[in-house]
Amino acid sequence: MGVRTRQAGERDRGTVVRLLDEAFMYDPVSSWVFPDEAHRRRVHGVFLGVFLDIALAEGRVDMTEDGAAAALWLQVPAEAPEEEDDTPARMREIADPGNERAELVGRLTGAVHPQGRAHEYLLLVAVSPERQGEGLGTALLSPALERCDREGLPAYLEASSARSTRLYERLGFAFTDRTVQLPDGPLMWPMWREPAAPGPEGASRTLAP
Repeated sequence: MGVRTRQAGERDRGTVVRLLDEAFMYDPVSSWVFPDEAHRRRVHGVFLGVFLDIALAEGRVDMTEDGAAAALWLQVPAEAPEEEDDTPARMREIADPGNERAELVGRLTGAVHPQGRAHEYLLLVAVSPERQGEGLGTALLSPALERCDREGLPAYLEASSARSTRLYERLGFAFTDRTVQLPDGPLMWPMWREPAAPGPEGASRTLAP
């Protein structure tokens, strides 16, 4: 039986925040932003909730029917905004005002974000720790990437671990050759995916399993 998915709305906010919190609690980047685990448990969900609110308001959030996985997307225009992105500062202000790292991670990833070409930006994809390894991430992302193929849109993300890069490579993403080095912390891997060329019968190529 296939994985049933749907688009999330405001009514799903609590469910998705809890999922993000659990899925990224021990992620290398989250652990760097909030080194003290007790403190991380207090503010981590609030921090990731800012991402979710942006995606709900300005993008798209896909989730499995059972709430075990979710993906947050934004569509980025070709033209860079005239005003500086205030998201990193907002994340710090809302979640952890005294923590410079809560803002710095967004500044560093923003500095390498591709410009000049419209694309879909995968902010986060989360799978419940108890359900990882079941293929939920691939099942959730595949329809969105197939839409990118039909519409001729590239996609972009920042992988937060070497392990996750392998999943994204199977979905057609490639490392951009420029890592993000968090000061005294882990690397992040920016990855770009060109839309698949139409097949011989006009359909997009099937994604790698």
